[in-house]
Amino acid sequence: MYEHHSKPLIPLRYFIRRLSINTLIAIFIMGVSLLVGIAGYHSFENLPWIDCFLDASMILGGMGEVDPIKTDGGKIFAGLYALYSGLLVVVSFGLIMTPVLHRLLHHFHAHRPPTGPQ
Repeated sequence: MYEHHSKPLIPLRYFIRRLSINTLIAIFIMGVSLLVGIAGYHSFENLPWIDCFLDASMILGGMGEVDPIKTDGGKIFAGLYALYSGLLVVVSFGLIMTPVLHRLLHHFHAHRPPTGPQ
């Protein structure tokens, strides 16, 4: 997927496309995770859908839940969902930053023809 250090840097438009694709993948994963959280809060806590959205998005955003959890199943789900959400933030950041860091490192390590007198 990424070019070897012996190859030249890809043009900016291809880099922006690569960055956009990784960002869209991260957004998709976050969206699916939000839907899983909404469904979990609804099934375990029998909350209204809008409250499920609020709790799931607050956990996914790292803020914490709003409604108190009443059932044991809901507490286990909320704990696992919070742990998953914390890892998801790290993975999403890595997914988005990988093209940027690769381009930066590639810029410094790419093979360039010698300049000046030999």
